[in-house]
Amino acid sequence: MYLSRVRVATEGLDRRKLLSLLHGDAYSNHQLLWRLFSDDSRRSFLFRQETETEQVRLGVEPRGLPLFYVLSESRPVAVPGLLDAESKPFSPVLMTGDRLTFRLRANPTVTRKTEAGRSVRHDVLMDAKTRCRQQGGDGPEDVRQKMEEAAIHWLADRSAKAGFTLEGIPQVTAYRQHAKTRKGADIRFSSLDYEGVLKVTDLDLFNQTLRQGLGKSKAFGCGLMMVRRA
Repeated sequence: MYLSRVRVATEGLDRRKLLSLLHGDAYSNHQLLWRLFSDDSRRSFLFRQETETEQVRLGVEPRGLPLFYVLSESRPVAVPGLLDAESKPFSPVLMTGDRLTFRLRANPTVTRKTEAGRSVRHDVLMDAKTRCRQQGGDGPEDVRQKMEEAAIHWLADRSAKAGFTLEGIPQVTAYRQHAKTRKGADIRFSSLDYEGVLKVTDLDLFNQTLRQGLGKSKAFGCGLMMVRRA
């Protein structure tokens, strides 16, 4: 596995693609990053998009453009004039009981049954908001609290099968709803950022989580868990 930091060289983008990049079109950005892996016939990478906030490096000022962190099975190959990639092998030496700080952008969802008995997937936060109002909690603070509790519960509920437990309550930020039309179909999903401390409880499961990601919408920049020692 390789962990890469990918920067965009804007001279290789036309105006339409540059605007799409700046607006955070997750699907288009996934397609863009796929060009780093021209020999792959399937998606074999996770990615996380951020905005360049690095300190001045090699005399180049941060440009306010997207910056991508990419975890992949094969080493990415830079695309001249379009994508620059700095890569290093990803093989963390961990032990059960290790405490790690983490950052995760996830797509938290919950499945509910309709009156017709059909299973429908819902955004966890919007589901919590609807249920809070149905139960009479109309105040903004009540709704906000229920939404945050639902987001934290979603992660805590999946932690055991992912090989870790949460140490304290994680910070939940940057909730976004995304919508895109592709080939006549509407694609909608939400993303949420988690940041906190975890403890490794099952090393095999945790290593699998690091490599395969957590949650859904991995092709749209969700699921990559970035960790370092607490």
